[in-house]
Amino acid sequence: MIKKIIEKIKKDPMLPVSLLAALISLVITPPDKSLLSAIDWHTLGILFMMLTILEGFKQEDLFKPLLKLSSRFSTMASLSLFLIFGVFFTSMFVTNDVSLIIFVPLTILLFRSAGREECILPVITMENIAAIRGSLLMPFGSPQNLFLFHNSGVGAGRFILHMSPLCISSAVLLVIFVLVYYRREKGAKIDFSLELKEWKKEYRIRRITYLILFVIVIGVIVSRTGYWPAAVVIVIVSVLAVNRKLLRSVDYVLLVTFFCFFVFSSSVCANPAIGSFLRRVVTGHEYISVIALSQVISNVPASIVLYPFSENFAGLIYGADTAGLCSLIGSLASVINYRIYVREYPGDGKKFVRTFTLISWMFFLIVVIPGYLLSFWSFF
Repeated sequence: MIKKIIEKIKKDPMLPVSLLAALISLVITPPDKSLLSAIDWHTLGILFMMLTILEGFKQEDLFKPLLKLSSRFSTMASLSLFLIFGVFFTSMFVTNDVSLIIFVPLTILLFRSAGREECILPVITMENIAAIRGSLLMPFGSPQNLFLFHNSGVGAGRFILHMSPLCISSAVLLVIFVLVYYRREKGAKIDFSLELKEWKKEYRIRRITYLILFVIVIGVIVSRTGYWPAAVVIVIVSVLAVNRKLLRSVDYVLLVTFFCFFVFSSSVCANPAIGSFLRRVVTGHEYISVIALSQVISNVPASIVLYPFSENFAGLIYGADTAGLCSLIGSLASVINYRIYVREYPGDGKKFVRTFTLISWMFFLIVVIPGYLLSFWSFF
């Protein structure tokens, strides 16, 4: 039994870490009724729906058109740029975590078929960076952007104007990173061995249902409607009607991990002593403070916690959108990326963390100073 537990921890180390963090936080701040309302149920609901629907896409080969398009690229550099910037641009509209859920499994499948599995980790790490830096452009590209934009009163046009230097420079840097990574290949061609199965006629209703549900969920994400619980019910009922076995394949470990992190951040933030400490420390140091705190509770709750104590809105939002480059905890989108990878490669969690840390920190060290200088450019 102990050996099985140890093996499980090795395969899913983020789960026990998140569970331990949640338990410690409940000791620091005893739970009450406000804890349940402080948990980000909206994000959990969206994550559940996307994980369910995209698992359906995977089982019914609904990624086939995108796979065919991707297989037209003749070099690893061009294919990688297509996938990375697919994440970069979609993250602006469907949020960074959803864009990773779509593109990371696709990347793993394509690189496997091309016999280039050694490139998977570097490329999905750059996709992680693309998700974080692409989503910063739009007010609704990430949960922290949406919260800060909504509470600041800044106009959408001014918001996009102020975020565009970071977005554009990040796009240029990503291109440079890809070209440097493939510098020794000199245009070497790739050969795909994709086996695209024909869609089975008897599962046509499933495919149509998944596509309709996908459109509904994207609509919920983009519109930011408060009726997302109804969408969750629709997804569950629809899946039960067409393929109830699909619900067994959903990555509930990832959902529990997110839930534990939300419990941790909500409990810690509700502690009066911690709130008093933040009030003394944050003012005038928003940029550094949000980056540092995000490594403990991630950038979304860090933004929510620090906003009432902040006088420099630019420093707060630039820091929040840079924090995810430091560690897995810095942005929960990175946790999603990690989880997708270790489901395909159990036991390679440490390898993921090493590659992620190396590439992300290289990017972070380049952008952190310009971000700090831009933080003095007032939004108002």
